Amino acid sequence: MGPLVQVEDVGDGVLLLDARWTPQPPPALERYRAAHLPGARFVDLDTDLAAPPGSGGRHPLPTAAAFQAAMRRLGVDSGASVVVYDDRDASVAARLWWMLRHWGHDDVRVLDGGIAAWIRAGRPTGSGDPVPVPPGDFTAGDARDDLLTVDEVPDFLKDGVLLDARLGPRFRGEVEPLDRVAGHIPGAVSAPTFDNSDPDGLFLPPAQLRDRFVALGVTGDRPVAAYCGSGVTAAHEVLALELAGFTPRLYAGSWSEWIADPDRPVATGP
Repeated sequence: MGPLVQVEDVGDGVLLLDARWTPQPPPALERYRAAHLPGARFVDLDTDLAAPPGSGGRHPLPTAAAFQAAMRRLGVDSGASVVVYDDRDASVAARLWWMLRHWGHDDVRVLDGGIAAWIRAGRPTGSGDPVPVPPGDFTAGDARDDLLTVDEVPDFLKDGVLLDARLGPRFRGEVEPLDRVAGHIPGAVSAPTFDNSDPDGLFLPPAQLRDRFVALGVTGDRPVAAYCGSGVTAAHEVLALELAGFTPRLYAGSWSEWIADPDRPVATGP
């Protein structure tokens, strides 16, 4: 089972999780109330998929226990077949996909194209507030070895490829709308994650994704990881890398964690 599912392949019996989020209004919950996949349960990025912001970044990973509690509250069972989605391009849903797999739940896929693809296909939607559900029995198991920590980054860069998933102007330090310091981790490679998708938010074909990453220096012989501003859209890059046939890691703390220590180096420019 691959990490993506197309609208026409979403069958009965799957557990749908709505992971929409954006820093711009309207809030994700308001968009959920207006329209969501029938039966989908609303996941809050800030409270369900992240610990409070601090030295670990703007969206640090929660503890395994906190994530387990959030998934149980949403009615996720250990044996559930899960489909996650967001507005269109999986740039947020991929974070939930990665977290479920990180803690051992492999039966999870991302809806390619999100709710936008669902609506384009003429599929029905629901509306209204989230409905309470019976608690699930999801258990956060042993973590996969797919996480890159801030302390591992310097040694990783000696042999590995660290992709920066943010837009080019942020990588170059020309603008920084969210964090207090502009620039990038020295040695990182600019690889805007939105270039992994077509104008409709659908992932590019695997061969095209592979060509893109190979051109950026990614090979099967070198470890590869991705980061962004707070570890959310970098999960989208990780998903794209997996589609391309690589085995990536996620630096979840990302730029907002890196700059929390003023002694860590910062680079600007191309």
